[in-house]
Amino acid sequence: MSDEILIDDDAGIRTITLNRPDRLNALTGSIMAPLADACADAARDASVGCVVVTGAGRGFCAGGDLKEGAADKAVVPANADVGGRTEQGFARLRAFMETARLLHEMPKPAIAMVNGPVAGAGIGIAGACDLRFAGRSATFLTAFDRIGASGDFGSTWFWTRIVGTGVARELFFLGEKLSAEEAFAKGLYTRLFDDAVLREETMKAARRLADGPRMGYRYMKANLNNAEDWAFEAVLDAEALNMTLSTSATAMIWREKKKQEERGG
Repeated sequence: MSDEILIDDDAGIRTITLNRPDRLNALTGSIMAPLADACADAARDASVGCVVVTGAGRGFCAGGDLKEGAADKAVVPANADVGGRTEQGFARLRAFMETARLLHEMPKPAIAMVNGPVAGAGIGIAGACDLRFAGRSATFLTAFDRIGASGDFGSTWFWTRIVGTGVARELFFLGEKLSAEEAFAKGLYTRLFDDAVLREETMKAARRLADGPRMGYRYMKANLNNAEDWAFEAVLDAEALNMTLSTSATAMIWREKKKQEERGG
């Protein structure tokens, strides 16, 4: 794993930290590829019950690193295998954007611990998480209009569903920087804390999730994801199935735990 991505495990809590504090954790290829790998590892690791994503230093993620971006495209001359610059750029960016899909679809809760400014692709990463806990030093900025870009890392999809199309269009078209309080008032952040207690409060929630009914959370998240774009009848069918699967799995786990306790006693 790159030293620009830090991984910490604490009894079921996997913390993934973007580690470019001198650049407010802005994204380059050297950090985006291992970030996607870290999310894939967290998604498939059965020992992980909750994932926390955050940034080192005084920021969460400032989006793409425009200063280093020109030297970071890793584009080779056009050929039959990889196509031209456009094809290569698309394939490269789409691979990096797996981070957002994995955070959204992994069968366990994900929390964005927003410890400072978040902008550009960073708002896609934060939006991909189930919960967003922010410190008072956090800000929120779409920033895509400033570089004539349309948005990436699922940002338009996530924020339309989180806050509604009206607010999402305001955020993207007007491109105004919001304070933590303003972002919280609009529903962008789930909870708002003083900076001094942000980590403590985030980890308290992460601990509750990691120690909670993991099969229940797995199917709960599936239901919530289905509800974003499935027809109502299809959601009802999935809820009935997932309710049966989750309660059956949870009951089996509890029975096994009770047996172990009895054997140990």
